[in-house]
Formats: sequence, C-alpha cells, structure tokens
Amino acid sequence: MRVEYKFELDDVEVPCFSVETTEGPGKLFTLTTLILNVISQRDRVDVIFHSPNAADLPKKIESFKAILATGPTAPELVYESGESGSLGSSYYSWLSIRSS
Repeated sequence: MRVEYKFELDDVEVPCFSVETTEGPGKLFTLTTLILNVISQRDRVDVIFHSPNAADLPKKIESFKAILATGPTAPELVYESGESGSLGSSYYSWLSIRSS
C-alpha cells in the first residue's frame, strides 16, 4: 500500500518514519539518507522498525546505526530506545535519534 501526501517539514514537530526490517539492506540505506537529510533540519527524528520476526529487530537496528555512523555529514548522534512490543504477529521497536 502506498499513501502519498504533501506537507512541509516545518509543520512537523518530530518527524517519524517507519521501516519493515524484512525488506533488506536497501531499505536501511534509503532510510539512512533520509534521516541524515532531516536531522540537519530537526534535533530529533523517531523511527519505528517492524517485522514479523522479533529476533530480526535488534540486528536491523544495529545495522542501521552502523550505516548511519558512516555518513560523511553525520553529526554526533544519540540514540534512545523507545517502546517495543507486538500486535498480533508483528513486532515493533521505536528508536529516537537526536543530534547532539
């Protein structure tokens, strides 16, 4: 499902993004570039990782952090784990990213 909408980044206090961890590394690279672009304009970004496999979440989050740390324009970043849980057969974990 694809939902398209238009709004300005200035209209959002804390930008939030979602990624399904089963989609592979390409999605993590796309998310990384998006986060680097947004974090240059905002102090905080929230990301929800979700997957039908609970064991996959921590591995993908660590891979995402590793990719993000290699960005040539990446500022010092602070990560804060948020709520994690499940809804039926889908597991999720929130991550807040702040520039320091």
